Amino acid sequence: MTIEHLALNVADPVAMAAWYGKHLDMRVVRQVDGGPNTRFVADAAGRTVLELYHQTRAPIPDYRAMDPFVFHIAFLADDVAAQRQRLLTAGATSVLDLTTADNGDVMAFLRDPWGVTIQLVKRAQPLIG
Repeated sequence: MTIEHLALNVADPVAMAAWYGKHLDMRVVRQVDGGPNTRFVADAAGRTVLELYHQTRAPIPDYRAMDPFVFHIAFLADDVAAQRQRLLTAGATSVLDLTTADNGDVMAFLRDPWGVTIQLVKRAQPLIG
């Protein structure tokens, strides 16, 4: 079994997909206009897909109120500090400053304009070889 996608119920999936495309190098691989305005967005490697939609029969989580360790979307970054600053300029907000784990990983946590936590990470050793 492999994961096909992760889904997020958000207030404005169209705008969110556009922001993720412009600032996180994601691309829309499928969309459904009308209704929940679903956007499936894939990462630059084509390995991970997020489904963004506004499903009115379910509540939109209060992403801003969630601790970043409850839920976050992690993106690999060669230069965490530079990417952090670039995303802050693009409308993200800081959650946790840059941190370095004991194992040499460098991380930063931000919130996208919809409050979803984004982790930027540079791994000392990749999770999957």
